[in-house]
Amino acid sequence: MTTQTMETARDTRTIQLADGDGWLTVCDRELLTPGRGVAALLPDGRQVALFVDRAGRAYAIDNRDPFTGAYVLSRGLVGSAEGRPFVASPLLKQRFDLETGACLDDDDVTVPVFPVRAD
Repeated sequence: MTTQTMETARDTRTIQLADGDGWLTVCDRELLTPGRGVAALLPDGRQVALFVDRAGRAYAIDNRDPFTGAYVLSRGLVGSAEGRPFVASPLLKQRFDLETGACLDDDDVTVPVFPVRAD
């Protein structure tokens, strides 16, 4: 869970996350709407928030809001700041960079990101 691998998700069938030496299929691409998130439960019990931007790039971050502990980031508002895609928590509105997981409103806070690909 370091930096995220982005590939174009347009015209693809599945969204996959890195899983050890391979890839774990998480959902069908058609379940993702640009600008909206979807939560997925991973086999190890973690929750991931999946997003596709309007250009078709896929992103995956941890679904847990570090400020409240609630699993809600998949329900956040998607936008961009200085060309960087982010999701704003629906609770306290802190913004998290979808590529790096860095909080744009508090330099000391991050959320994990997951390498993602769309096949």
